[in-house]
Amino acid sequence: MQVNSLEHRLHIGLAISLVLLMGLLWLFGARSLERLTEDFIASRLEHDGEALLGATILNRPGLKVRPARVNQIYLQPYSGHYYLIRQAGGSEVTSRSLWDFKLQVPSMAVGKRQRLRLAGPEGQQLLVWVTGFRKQGQELTVAVAEDLTPIKKQRDLFLRDFALLALTGLIVLLVVQGMVVRRSFRRLEPLREDVKRLATGHEQLLSEDVPSEMSPLVREVNHLLQLLSKRNQRSRNALGNLAHALKAPLNLLTRFIDRRLAQLDDKEGQQASLQVERIRLLIERELKRARLAGSGTISQRFDAQQDLQDLLSVLKQIYKEKRLTFEAHVASDQKPFGDREDMLELLGNLLDNACKWADSRVRCRIAGSERFELTVEDDGRGLQDEDMVRLTQRGGRLDESIEGHGLGLAIVYDVVKLYKGQIDFDRSPELHGLRVTVILNRL
Repeated sequence: MQVNSLEHRLHIGLAISLVLLMGLLWLFGARSLERLTEDFIASRLEHDGEALLGATILNRPGLKVRPARVNQIYLQPYSGHYYLIRQAGGSEVTSRSLWDFKLQVPSMAVGKRQRLRLAGPEGQQLLVWVTGFRKQGQELTVAVAEDLTPIKKQRDLFLRDFALLALTGLIVLLVVQGMVVRRSFRRLEPLREDVKRLATGHEQLLSEDVPSEMSPLVREVNHLLQLLSKRNQRSRNALGNLAHALKAPLNLLTRFIDRRLAQLDDKEGQQASLQVERIRLLIERELKRARLAGSGTISQRFDAQQDLQDLLSVLKQIYKEKRLTFEAHVASDQKPFGDREDMLELLGNLLDNACKWADSRVRCRIAGSERFELTVEDDGRGLQDEDMVRLTQRGGRLDESIEGHGLGLAIVYDVVKLYKGQIDFDRSPELHGLRVTVILNRL
Protein backbone atom coordinates (compact mmCIF):
# COMPACT_ATOMS: atom_id res chain seq x y z
CA MET A 1 0.00 0.00 0.00
CA GLN A 2 1.41 3.33 -1.00
CA VAL A 3 2.21 5.90 1.65
CA ASN A 4 0.44 8.61 -0.32
CA SER A 5 -2.71 6.51 -0.69
CA LEU A 6 -5.91 8.05 0.64
CA GLU A 7 -7.05 4.62 1.83
CA HIS A 8 -3.75 4.15 3.68
CA ARG A 9 -4.12 7.54 5.34
CA LEU A 10 -7.68 6.74 6.40
CA HIS A 11 -6.54 3.44 7.89
CA ILE A 12 -3.81 5.17 9.87
CA GLY A 13 -6.02 8.08 10.97
CA LEU A 14 -8.88 5.86 12.10
CA ALA A 15 -6.49 3.44 13.81
CA ILE A 16 -4.85 6.27 15.75
CA SER A 17 -8.28 7.60 16.70
CA LEU A 18 -9.39 4.19 17.98
CA VAL A 19 -6.17 3.69 19.94
CA LEU A 20 -6.53 7.10 21.54
CA LEU A 21 -10.19 6.44 22.28
CA MET A 22 -9.46 3.08 23.92
CA GLY A 23 -6.54 4.58 25.87
CA LEU A 24 -8.66 7.45 27.14
CA LEU A 25 -11.48 5.05 27.98
CA TRP A 26 -9.07 2.87 29.98
CA LEU A 27 -7.58 5.84 31.84
CA PHE A 28 -10.98 7.32 32.57
CA GLY A 29 -12.26 3.93 33.73
CA ALA A 30 -9.22 3.39 35.96
CA ARG A 31 -9.55 6.80 37.63
CA SER A 32 -13.31 6.47 37.98
CA LEU A 33 -12.99 3.02 39.53
CA GLU A 34 -10.30 4.22 41.94
CA ARG A 35 -12.39 7.20 42.99
CA LEU A 36 -15.52 5.05 43.33
CA THR A 37 -13.85 2.42 45.53
CA GLU A 38 -12.17 5.06 47.68
CA ASP A 39 -15.48 6.90 48.17
CA PHE A 40 -17.19 3.64 49.07
CA ILE A 41 -14.51 2.74 51.64
CA ALA A 42 -14.54 6.28 53.05
CA SER A 43 -18.31 6.07 53.46
CA ARG A 44 -17.97 2.79 55.32
CA LEU A 45 -15.21 4.23 57.52
CA GLU A 46 -17.42 7.18 58.34
CA HIS A 47 -20.19 4.87 59.50
CA ASP A 48 -17.72 2.87 61.56
CA GLY A 49 -16.41 6.11 63.10
CA GLU A 50 -19.91 7.15 64.14
CA ALA A 51 -20.47 3.69 65.63
CA LEU A 52 -17.19 3.97 67.53
CA LEU A 53 -18.23 7.35 68.86
CA GLY A 54 -21.39 5.79 70.24
CA ALA A 55 -19.38 2.97 71.83
CA THR A 56 -16.92 5.36 73.50
CA ILE A 57 -17.13 5.86 77.26
CA LEU A 58 -15.58 9.00 78.72
CA ASN A 59 -13.82 8.33 82.01
CA ARG A 60 -12.02 10.78 84.21
CA PRO A 61 -9.31 10.54 83.18
CA GLY A 62 -9.09 8.34 80.05
CA LEU A 63 -11.28 6.74 77.40
CA LYS A 64 -12.84 3.35 76.97
CA VAL A 65 -14.59 1.62 74.07
CA ARG A 66 -17.21 -1.06 74.73
CA PRO A 67 -15.83 -4.21 72.94
CA ALA A 68 -19.29 -5.65 72.42
CA ARG A 69 -20.29 -2.73 70.20
CA VAL A 70 -17.18 -2.89 68.00
CA ASN A 71 -16.79 -5.10 64.93
CA GLN A 72 -14.66 -8.12 65.69
CA ILE A 73 -12.31 -7.36 62.82
CA TYR A 74 -10.89 -4.48 64.89
CA LEU A 75 -9.78 -7.01 67.48
CA GLN A 76 -7.63 -9.15 65.11
CA PRO A 77 -3.94 -8.07 64.95
CA TYR A 78 -2.97 -6.45 61.65
CA SER A 79 -6.38 -7.27 60.17
CA GLY A 80 -6.28 -4.17 57.95
CA HIS A 81 -9.03 -2.42 59.91
CA TYR A 82 -7.93 0.02 62.62
CA TYR A 83 -9.20 2.89 64.73
CA LEU A 84 -7.83 5.56 67.05
CA ILE A 85 -9.77 7.83 69.42
CA ARG A 86 -7.92 10.77 70.95
CA GLN A 87 -9.15 13.09 73.68
CA ALA A 88 -8.30 16.79 73.64
CA GLY A 89 -6.22 16.31 76.79
CA GLY A 90 -3.93 13.87 74.97
CA SER A 91 -5.19 10.48 76.17
CA GLU A 92 -6.16 8.06 73.37
CA VAL A 93 -7.38 4.56 72.78
CA THR A 94 -6.51 2.36 69.74
CA SER A 95 -7.90 -0.84 68.27
CA ARG A 96 -6.37 -4.17 69.27
CA SER A 97 -5.67 -4.79 65.57
CA LEU A 98 -2.97 -2.10 65.60
CA TRP A 99 -1.09 -4.10 68.24
CA ASP A 100 2.04 -2.04 68.93
CA PHE A 101 1.93 0.06 65.77
CA LYS A 102 1.56 3.80 66.28
CA LEU A 103 -0.89 5.40 63.85
CA GLN A 104 0.17 8.98 63.17
CA VAL A 105 -2.97 11.07 62.66
CA PRO A 106 -3.48 14.78 63.36
CA SER A 107 -6.01 16.09 65.91
CA MET A 108 -9.11 17.57 64.27
CA ALA A 109 -11.32 20.42 65.45
CA VAL A 110 -14.97 19.71 66.09
CA GLY A 111 -16.87 19.36 62.80
CA LYS A 112 -13.73 19.06 60.64
CA ARG A 113 -12.97 15.92 58.69
CA GLN A 114 -10.14 14.75 56.51
CA ARG A 115 -9.26 11.80 54.29
CA LEU A 116 -5.63 10.62 54.51
CA ARG A 117 -3.38 7.99 52.97
CA LEU A 118 -0.89 6.61 55.47
CA ALA A 119 1.49 3.69 55.75
CA GLY A 120 0.20 0.99 58.06
CA PRO A 121 1.73 -2.03 59.77
CA GLU A 122 3.57 -4.55 57.56
CA GLY A 123 3.67 -2.05 54.68
CA GLN A 124 -0.08 -1.80 54.35
CA GLN A 125 -1.55 1.17 52.40
CA LEU A 126 -4.20 2.70 54.64
CA LEU A 127 -7.07 4.99 53.80
CA VAL A 128 -7.78 6.97 56.99
CA TRP A 129 -10.94 8.90 57.75
CA VAL A 130 -10.37 11.48 60.53
CA THR A 131 -13.17 13.58 62.10
CA GLY A 132 -13.51 15.94 65.09
CA PHE A 133 -16.46 15.30 67.46
CA ARG A 134 -17.80 16.76 70.71
CA LYS A 135 -19.24 14.31 73.25
CA GLN A 136 -20.38 15.16 76.72
CA GLY A 137 -18.64 18.50 76.43
CA GLN A 138 -15.28 16.97 75.46
CA GLU A 139 -13.54 17.23 72.09
CA LEU A 140 -12.57 13.94 70.46
CA THR A 141 -10.65 13.01 67.32
CA VAL A 142 -11.84 9.75 65.78
CA ALA A 143 -9.71 8.08 63.07
CA VAL A 144 -10.79 4.90 61.29
CA ALA A 145 -8.48 3.21 58.76
CA GLU A 146 -8.70 0.36 56.27
CA ASP A 147 -6.03 -1.39 54.24
CA LEU A 148 -6.44 -0.71 50.51
CA THR A 149 -4.13 -3.51 49.36
CA PRO A 150 -6.79 -6.25 48.84
CA ILE A 151 -9.11 -3.87 47.04
CA LYS A 152 -6.25 -2.51 44.99
CA LYS A 153 -5.33 -6.03 43.89
CA GLN A 154 -8.90 -6.66 42.81
CA ARG A 155 -9.00 -3.30 41.06
CA ASP A 156 -5.73 -4.03 39.23
CA LEU A 157 -7.07 -7.42 38.18
CA PHE A 158 -10.22 -5.77 36.85
CA LEU A 159 -8.19 -3.12 34.99
CA ARG A 160 -6.02 -5.83 33.45
CA ASP A 161 -9.08 -7.74 32.27
CA PHE A 162 -10.58 -4.49 31.04
CA ALA A 163 -7.36 -3.71 29.14
CA LEU A 164 -7.42 -7.15 27.49
CA LEU A 165 -11.08 -6.64 26.62
CA ALA A 166 -10.31 -3.17 25.23
CA LEU A 167 -7.39 -4.55 23.21
CA THR A 168 -9.58 -7.31 21.79
CA GLY A 169 -12.27 -4.76 21.00
CA LEU A 170 -9.65 -2.51 19.38
CA ILE A 171 -8.43 -5.33 17.15
CA VAL A 172 -11.98 -6.22 16.16
CA LEU A 173 -12.79 -2.58 15.44
CA LEU A 174 -9.61 -2.20 13.36
CA VAL A 175 -10.54 -5.27 11.32
CA VAL A 176 -14.10 -4.03 10.84
CA GLN A 177 -12.79 -0.56 10.02
CA GLY A 178 -10.42 -2.02 7.43
CA MET A 179 -13.28 -3.96 5.84
CA VAL A 180 -15.51 -0.89 5.77
CA VAL A 181 -12.79 1.35 4.29
CA ARG A 182 -11.82 -1.23 1.65
CA ARG A 183 -15.46 -1.79 0.81
CA SER A 184 -16.00 1.95 0.47
CA PHE A 185 -12.95 2.42 -1.75
CA ARG A 186 -13.93 -0.60 -3.81
CA ARG A 187 -16.69 1.57 -5.21
CA LEU A 188 -13.94 3.64 -6.82
CA GLU A 189 -12.47 0.62 -8.65
CA PRO A 190 -14.80 1.06 -11.67
CA LEU A 191 -13.61 4.66 -11.92
CA ARG A 192 -9.98 3.51 -11.86
CA GLU A 193 -10.70 0.96 -14.59
CA ASP A 194 -12.47 3.64 -16.65
CA VAL A 195 -9.38 5.84 -16.40
CA LYS A 196 -7.19 2.94 -17.57
CA ARG A 197 -9.51 2.23 -20.49
CA LEU A 198 -9.56 5.94 -21.27
CA ALA A 199 -5.75 6.01 -21.38
CA THR A 200 -5.66 3.02 -23.74
CA GLY A 201 -8.36 4.48 -25.97
CA HIS A 202 -11.08 1.94 -25.20
CA GLU A 203 -13.26 4.59 -23.60
CA GLN A 204 -13.87 8.22 -24.50
CA LEU A 205 -15.61 9.34 -21.30
CA LEU A 206 -15.65 8.32 -17.65
CA SER A 207 -18.70 6.66 -16.20
CA GLU A 208 -20.67 8.98 -13.93
CA ASP A 209 -21.99 6.08 -11.83
CA VAL A 210 -19.67 6.97 -8.94
CA PRO A 211 -20.10 8.06 -5.30
CA SER A 212 -21.62 11.50 -4.93
CA GLU A 213 -18.33 12.91 -3.58
CA MET A 214 -16.61 12.06 -6.87
CA SER A 215 -19.43 13.10 -9.22
CA PRO A 216 -18.35 16.78 -9.60
CA LEU A 217 -14.80 15.75 -10.46
CA VAL A 218 -15.93 13.11 -12.98
CA ARG A 219 -18.32 15.53 -14.65
CA GLU A 220 -15.60 18.17 -14.98
CA VAL A 221 -13.14 15.64 -16.40
CA ASN A 222 -15.72 14.45 -18.94
CA HIS A 223 -16.46 18.05 -19.89
CA LEU A 224 -12.77 18.74 -20.45
CA LEU A 225 -12.35 15.54 -22.48
CA GLN A 226 -15.25 16.46 -24.73
CA LEU A 227 -13.97 20.00 -25.11
CA LEU A 228 -10.42 18.91 -25.95
CA SER A 229 -11.66 16.25 -28.35
CA LYS A 230 -13.80 18.77 -30.23
CA ARG A 231 -10.97 21.29 -30.38
CA ASN A 232 -8.54 18.64 -31.57
CA GLN A 233 -10.94 17.48 -34.27
CA ARG A 234 -11.59 21.06 -35.39
CA SER A 235 -7.84 21.69 -35.62
CA ARG A 236 -7.34 18.59 -37.74
CA ASN A 237 -10.25 19.46 -40.00
CA ALA A 238 -9.06 23.04 -40.34
CA LEU A 239 -5.54 21.87 -41.22
CA GLY A 240 -6.81 19.40 -43.80
CA ASN A 241 -9.24 21.93 -45.27
CA LEU A 242 -6.52 24.54 -45.51
CA ALA A 243 -4.17 22.13 -47.26
CA HIS A 244 -6.88 21.09 -49.71
CA ALA A 245 -7.88 24.69 -50.31
CA LEU A 246 -4.29 25.65 -51.15
CA LYS A 247 -3.72 22.81 -53.58
CA ALA A 248 -5.88 24.24 -56.39
CA PRO A 249 -4.38 27.78 -56.38
CA LEU A 250 -0.94 26.26 -56.03
CA ASN A 251 -1.45 24.04 -59.06
CA LEU A 252 -2.52 27.09 -61.10
CA LEU A 253 0.54 28.99 -59.90
CA THR A 254 2.78 26.05 -60.79
CA ARG A 255 1.40 25.83 -64.33
CA PHE A 256 1.79 29.57 -64.76
CA ILE A 257 5.43 29.47 -63.67
CA ASP A 258 6.12 26.43 -65.88
CA ARG A 259 4.69 28.25 -68.93
CA ARG A 260 6.76 31.31 -68.10
CA LEU A 261 9.93 29.22 -67.76
CA ALA A 262 9.17 27.59 -71.12
CA GLN A 263 9.15 31.05 -72.71
CA LEU A 264 11.82 32.79 -70.64
CA ASP A 265 14.62 30.92 -68.94
CA ASP A 266 15.38 33.31 -66.07
CA LYS A 267 16.81 32.70 -62.60
CA GLU A 268 13.94 34.43 -60.79
CA GLY A 269 11.43 32.08 -62.39
CA GLN A 270 13.49 29.09 -61.31
CA GLN A 271 13.63 30.39 -57.75
CA ALA A 272 9.87 30.93 -57.76
CA SER A 273 9.34 27.42 -59.11
CA LEU A 274 11.55 25.99 -56.34
CA GLN A 275 9.63 27.84 -53.61
CA VAL A 276 6.28 26.74 -55.03
CA GLU A 277 7.51 23.15 -55.01
CA ARG A 278 8.53 23.51 -51.37
CA ILE A 279 5.08 24.83 -50.50
CA ARG A 280 3.53 21.88 -52.31
CA LEU A 281 5.70 19.43 -50.34
CA LEU A 282 4.72 21.08 -47.07
CA ILE A 283 1.04 20.83 -47.97
CA GLU A 284 1.41 17.18 -48.91
CA ARG A 285 3.19 16.51 -45.60
CA GLU A 286 0.42 18.12 -43.58
CA LEU A 287 -2.18 16.07 -45.41
CA LYS A 288 -0.18 12.93 -44.65
CA ARG A 289 0.04 13.92 -40.98
CA ALA A 290 -3.73 14.33 -40.81
CA ARG A 291 -4.22 10.93 -42.42
CA LEU A 292 -1.67 9.24 -40.18
CA ALA A 293 -3.11 10.73 -36.97
CA GLY A 294 -6.56 9.33 -37.67
CA SER A 295 -9.29 10.05 -35.11
CA GLY A 296 -7.78 8.98 -31.78
CA THR A 297 -9.09 10.30 -28.51
CA ILE A 298 -7.39 12.74 -26.19
CA SER A 299 -4.74 11.16 -23.90
CA GLN A 300 -4.92 7.86 -25.77
CA ARG A 301 -1.85 5.66 -25.40
CA PHE A 302 0.07 4.37 -28.40
CA ASP A 303 -0.61 0.65 -28.80
CA ALA A 304 2.18 -0.65 -31.00
CA GLN A 305 0.40 -3.93 -31.72
CA GLN A 306 -2.56 -2.17 -33.35
CA ASP A 307 -1.50 1.37 -34.24
CA LEU A 308 1.62 0.31 -36.15
CA GLN A 309 -0.42 -1.89 -38.48
CA ASP A 310 -2.90 0.94 -39.05
CA LEU A 311 -0.02 3.30 -39.80
CA LEU A 312 1.56 0.87 -42.27
CA SER A 313 -1.80 0.44 -44.02
CA VAL A 314 -1.97 4.20 -44.59
CA LEU A 315 1.62 4.30 -45.86
CA LYS A 316 0.93 1.44 -48.24
CA GLN A 317 -1.85 3.51 -49.77
CA ILE A 318 0.31 6.62 -49.98
CA TYR A 319 3.25 4.80 -51.62
CA LYS A 320 1.35 2.13 -53.51
CA GLU A 321 3.15 3.02 -56.75
CA LYS A 322 6.49 1.96 -55.23
CA ARG A 323 5.15 -1.50 -54.20
CA LEU A 324 7.15 -1.51 -50.98
CA THR A 325 7.53 -4.51 -48.67
CA PHE A 326 6.97 -3.62 -45.02
CA GLU A 327 8.39 -5.67 -42.15
CA ALA A 328 6.99 -4.95 -38.69
CA HIS A 329 8.36 -6.58 -35.52
CA VAL A 330 6.72 -5.72 -32.18
CA ALA A 331 7.67 -7.39 -28.91
CA SER A 332 4.91 -9.64 -27.60
CA ASP A 333 5.04 -8.05 -24.14
CA GLN A 334 5.07 -4.47 -25.46
CA LYS A 335 2.79 -2.26 -23.35
CA PRO A 336 1.01 0.90 -24.53
CA PHE A 337 3.41 3.81 -24.37
CA GLY A 338 3.29 7.59 -24.56
CA ASP A 339 0.69 9.81 -26.13
CA ARG A 340 -0.76 8.36 -29.32
CA GLU A 341 -0.44 11.63 -31.21
CA ASP A 342 3.23 12.00 -30.23
CA MET A 343 4.09 8.44 -31.23
CA LEU A 344 2.26 8.72 -34.54
CA GLU A 345 4.13 11.97 -35.26
CA LEU A 346 7.43 10.28 -34.45
CA LEU A 347 6.85 6.95 -36.17
CA GLY A 348 4.92 8.44 -39.07
CA ASN A 349 7.71 10.86 -40.00
CA LEU A 350 10.44 8.21 -39.70
CA LEU A 351 8.49 5.69 -41.76
CA ASP A 352 7.49 8.36 -44.27
CA ASN A 353 11.16 9.26 -44.83
CA ALA A 354 12.05 5.56 -45.06
CA CYS A 355 9.31 4.97 -47.65
CA LYS A 356 10.41 8.00 -49.62
CA TRP A 357 14.01 6.77 -49.98
CA ALA A 358 13.53 2.98 -49.92
CA ASP A 359 13.94 0.93 -53.07
CA SER A 360 11.73 -1.97 -52.05
CA ARG A 361 11.90 -2.74 -48.31
CA VAL A 362 11.13 -0.89 -45.07
CA ARG A 363 11.63 -2.47 -41.67
CA CYS A 364 10.36 -1.32 -38.26
CA ARG A 365 11.14 -2.83 -34.84
CA ILE A 366 9.53 -1.83 -31.52
CA ALA A 367 10.59 -3.31 -28.19
CA GLY A 368 11.44 -2.39 -24.60
CA SER A 369 9.48 -2.70 -21.37
CA GLU A 370 11.16 -0.03 -19.24
CA ARG A 371 11.93 2.19 -22.24
CA PHE A 372 10.45 2.51 -25.70
CA GLU A 373 12.99 1.35 -28.31
CA LEU A 374 12.22 2.01 -31.98
CA THR A 375 14.26 1.16 -35.07
CA VAL A 376 13.34 2.16 -38.64
CA GLU A 377 15.53 1.15 -41.59
CA ASP A 378 15.25 0.96 -45.37
CA ASP A 379 17.18 -0.39 -48.35
CA GLY A 380 17.69 2.98 -50.05
CA ARG A 381 20.95 4.69 -50.81
CA GLY A 382 21.08 6.19 -47.30
CA LEU A 383 23.07 9.24 -46.26
CA GLN A 384 26.75 9.96 -46.37
CA ASP A 385 28.67 9.29 -43.17
CA GLU A 386 29.32 12.96 -42.54
CA ASP A 387 25.61 13.74 -42.96
CA MET A 388 24.64 11.08 -40.39
CA VAL A 389 27.21 12.44 -37.92
CA ARG A 390 25.87 15.95 -38.41
CA LEU A 391 22.28 14.80 -37.88
CA THR A 392 23.20 13.03 -34.64
CA GLN A 393 25.16 15.97 -33.27
CA ARG A 394 22.68 18.72 -33.97
CA GLY A 395 20.00 17.62 -31.56
CA GLY A 396 17.74 20.54 -32.44
CA ARG A 397 15.58 21.69 -35.34
CA LEU A 398 16.94 20.89 -38.75
CA ASP A 399 16.85 23.07 -41.83
CA GLU A 400 16.26 21.85 -45.35
CA SER A 401 19.95 21.40 -46.16
CA ILE A 402 19.47 17.62 -46.44
CA GLU A 403 16.78 16.99 -48.99
CA GLY A 404 13.74 15.16 -47.69
CA HIS A 405 14.88 15.02 -44.04
CA GLY A 406 14.32 18.58 -42.86
CA LEU A 407 10.89 19.26 -41.47
CA GLY A 408 10.07 15.62 -40.70
CA LEU A 409 13.16 15.06 -38.60
CA ALA A 410 12.64 18.38 -36.86
CA ILE A 411 9.31 17.06 -35.61
CA VAL A 412 11.01 13.80 -34.63
CA TYR A 413 13.60 15.70 -32.60
CA ASP A 414 10.83 17.59 -30.79
CA VAL A 415 9.16 14.34 -29.71
CA VAL A 416 12.47 12.78 -28.65
CA LYS A 417 13.30 15.85 -26.61
CA LEU A 418 9.85 15.79 -24.99
CA TYR A 419 10.39 12.21 -23.77
CA LYS A 420 14.03 12.90 -22.76
CA GLY A 421 15.26 10.25 -25.16
CA GLN A 422 17.99 9.89 -27.73
CA ILE A 423 18.20 9.35 -31.49
CA ASP A 424 21.00 7.84 -33.58
CA PHE A 425 21.59 7.56 -37.32
CA ASP A 426 23.72 4.92 -39.01
CA ARG A 427 23.69 2.52 -41.94
CA SER A 428 21.57 -0.62 -41.78
CA PRO A 429 23.89 -3.68 -41.78
CA GLU A 430 21.27 -5.81 -43.57
CA LEU A 431 19.33 -3.42 -45.79
CA HIS A 432 22.28 -1.05 -46.35
CA GLY A 433 20.08 2.03 -46.21
CA LEU A 434 19.53 4.54 -43.43
CA ARG A 435 18.82 3.14 -39.95
CA VAL A 436 17.28 5.41 -37.30
CA THR A 437 17.28 4.23 -33.68
CA VAL A 438 15.15 6.07 -31.10
CA ILE A 439 15.05 5.33 -27.37
CA LEU A 440 12.40 7.11 -25.28
CA ASN A 441 11.90 7.17 -21.52
CA ARG A 442 8.54 6.62 -19.92
CA LEU A 443 7.17 9.85 -18.44
